Amino acid sequence: MTSSVTVQQRQKERPASPPPRIAPKGRLAALDGLRLLAALMVVLYHYIAFNSAAWSKPATERFPVAYVPASYGWLGVQLFFLISGFVICMSAWGRDIGDFAVSRVTRLYPAYWFAVLAATVVVSIWPVNGVGPSLSDVAVNLTMFHEPMKAAPADGVYWTLWVEIRFYLLFALLIAWKGLTYRRVVGFCVVWAMAAAVAAGLDVDALDAVLMPNDCWFFIAGMAFYLMYRYGPNMLLWGIVAATFLAGQHFAFNTHHNVQKYVGHKLPLWPTVMLLALFYAAIAAVALGKTSRINWRWLPTAGALTYPLYLLHERIGWTVIKEFENDISRYVLVPALVVLMMVASWLLHRYLERPLARVLKRGMTKALADMRTPRERV
Repeated sequence: MTSSVTVQQRQKERPASPPPRIAPKGRLAALDGLRLLAALMVVLYHYIAFNSAAWSKPATERFPVAYVPASYGWLGVQLFFLISGFVICMSAWGRDIGDFAVSRVTRLYPAYWFAVLAATVVVSIWPVNGVGPSLSDVAVNLTMFHEPMKAAPADGVYWTLWVEIRFYLLFALLIAWKGLTYRRVVGFCVVWAMAAAVAAGLDVDALDAVLMPNDCWFFIAGMAFYLMYRYGPNMLLWGIVAATFLAGQHFAFNTHHNVQKYVGHKLPLWPTVMLLALFYAAIAAVALGKTSRINWRWLPTAGALTYPLYLLHERIGWTVIKEFENDISRYVLVPALVVLMMVASWLLHRYLERPLARVLKRGMTKALADMRTPRERV
């Protein structure tokens, strides 16, 4: 009896989380730099390597040297997912489910709404890559749930947003359950990874939709890296990171083979593995505090531009290329277009995204307060 009580007391006294190694605070500027890198990789992939109808010649002819490295720009998406796992875990720590929902809605939707409408207008007037989506599909796009509802996307890059949203929904379940602690996040990472591995073998669409066996590894690695940043590294966290890398490179190979259809030529596999390893090393450097001296003042601005840049660049950029390909040297056109898109992204962020996000935040915060206030039963 005494032994049983002692065990119970020890279990109660055992903390849910180890003490934080540091008091995480402030913005990690290095992550902003990595965001910009990821966005530019995707942009250059679409402008230089991707065989769209915007160019009159294939990539191998129009950019005989640059098309090779640009063909790996699709991996910027995997870098985005790594960063997202880290940042979402960091920003959600200590928040309840309502605050988490407000932060995600105000972050994702304002710039997205404008980008959907802008891409629709441009594609409708100048249909470079075929006919744009119908008005009904555009309306569904505004919800950001066009993928599961099988509506035509207003822009090709929006598929990644559905991947992000599913990660947020899974993570929201953990927040809503009992909140975030070291043990719960570790358990979440391990259970998700094991379930995704099983789902990959079963090939059941419903399981794939929920567990995302192609992409989950990078979100999980990002969360494990954040736990290293907050609590310090240990063998368990390194084991999670290593397992996600081994699984992630396997599924990245599948994407690699699909990408070859879009770029129109064979791609060696080794750069894909090398870039993934470099991405992991970069996030590890952030997690271990090796980038703490990187605090250049322009990086937060650069980080803020990456989401609008990602949303705006594809179809609008292809339209510009189609219009000016014969008038401007392609070696001038592409750099000028990237700069133009970054300026447009800054204007969108400064004059629409931020003001609308503030309005949304006030309205949603008030709505949450109303839900939390006891009311008389009607």
